[in-house]
Amino acid sequence: MVAKTFGSAVSGVDANLITIEVNVGQGTNFFMVGLPDSAVKESQQRVESALKYFGYRMPRQRVVVNLAPADLRKEGSAYDLPIALGILQASEQVSFPNLDQYVLMGELSLDGKLRPIKGVLPIAIEARKQGFKGFVLPLENAKEASIVNSLDIIGVETLDQASDFLQGHLQIEPLVTDTREIFHQGIDAPEFDFADVQGQENIKRAMEIAAAGGHNVIMIGPPGAGKTMLAKRLPSILPPLSLQEALEATKIHSVAGRLGKHASLLAQRPFRSPHHTISDVALVGGGGNPKPGEISLAHHGVLFLDELPEFKRSVLEVMRQPLEERKVTISRAKVSVDFPANFMLIASMNPCPCGYYNHPEKECVCGPGIVQRYLNKVSGPLLDRIDLHVEVTPVKFEEMTSTRKSESSRDIRERVIKGRERQKVRFESNPEVFCNAMMPSHQVKQVCQISEAGKTLLKTAMERLGLSARAYDRILKVARTIADIAESDEIRVEHLAEAIQYRSLDREGWAG
Repeated sequence: MVAKTFGSAVSGVDANLITIEVNVGQGTNFFMVGLPDSAVKESQQRVESALKYFGYRMPRQRVVVNLAPADLRKEGSAYDLPIALGILQASEQVSFPNLDQYVLMGELSLDGKLRPIKGVLPIAIEARKQGFKGFVLPLENAKEASIVNSLDIIGVETLDQASDFLQGHLQIEPLVTDTREIFHQGIDAPEFDFADVQGQENIKRAMEIAAAGGHNVIMIGPPGAGKTMLAKRLPSILPPLSLQEALEATKIHSVAGRLGKHASLLAQRPFRSPHHTISDVALVGGGGNPKPGEISLAHHGVLFLDELPEFKRSVLEVMRQPLEERKVTISRAKVSVDFPANFMLIASMNPCPCGYYNHPEKECVCGPGIVQRYLNKVSGPLLDRIDLHVEVTPVKFEEMTSTRKSESSRDIRERVIKGRERQKVRFESNPEVFCNAMMPSHQVKQVCQISEAGKTLLKTAMERLGLSARAYDRILKVARTIADIAESDEIRVEHLAEAIQYRSLDREGWAG
């Protein structure tokens, strides 16, 4: 007899429907076909043990399991549950009248309990798209899948529970989640707040500008100046995620298996801070069956690279294209996958190996040329994609002990949102651009027009400070963002003057 169950394979951040066909007939041996990997092939032992634990039997006949379509590689242990139930149906030990109405996924332990799996959210989205009534899966993953409406989410703990439910002997109420309620509950609960930061008003201002315009930032300063502390608080002043953005970010974390137990929807913007020993593949994504990397996990959020010069040069260079295109394409011989990577890059670094170049109190002990060689570890093309260069100085004792209350993230965020709203109206005819940092060069000339006084100031600054040509567009974009925060329709001279000061690394002779 032939039985059919349905599962799903995740490719990139999307899922494909998989039909698991089980044939039990005359002969001996167990065969599995349809490009299964080792984890899928090993399901025979897990399935046999789980069946015996609940009093079922593994057929001592010829069992053929086909995973269709046969030209798509199947990976992981999540096919255990549909294979086990398919064997029960094909061997006529039980009868499942509604088996074709459900997608089934789950890894079996030897005692028949179901372990959580990865990629539940895109599988649930695909199941609804294909018109299935419900999705039977491990109970620990049920909350994550339940954010997909119009689909019965049936969380089960054991193979026996799944069998009884599909036979109609056990009633399990579908898990229903109010997605919008969960989203709004978590949206205004940032983990860190700028109210905790004493002093550093100029850095907070730079962070506000970066958040309002979507600009990338690099902070240069000595150890202990507060670079990491400030970077961790940037997500708290970014505009709240929209529901669509939250779903996109959650889907990527689901595929990577980073959501955690009983998690559902990401309501806060992601903040990723990989260690400087990270590999190219771990940063941008890849592997035999491509999985998202850190830049995709930071989609709609912040990627923080601490101690930037310590990263391998090859790791930093692979970010150049994703920073421009807001996505990364992973190509293999048989498959090409696109992962979204629309993130803000926040980097920090010491000004020199000893960390005290330009320090107001401590003396730098680095020899001649050492500072420049240290800075040259970060390539010019990468710096070209960073709009704001901010020098961070240590906080003075008087500021650290001050009782004056600092401005909260909520207050700063209000100004950021107003600035973003002006940009939303400005770029509504171009869906690919939604903030000033994403403007192409031809649009900069239209949007960032300046007065004759502004042109004179910019020309003088470029000549006297030795600013490079690549700084020109960046200054105009940042000045446009500063004007948006000030609710000004035109870029005034003071907006340009503030933008010019955020190009520290472009100044000739900055590093001696």
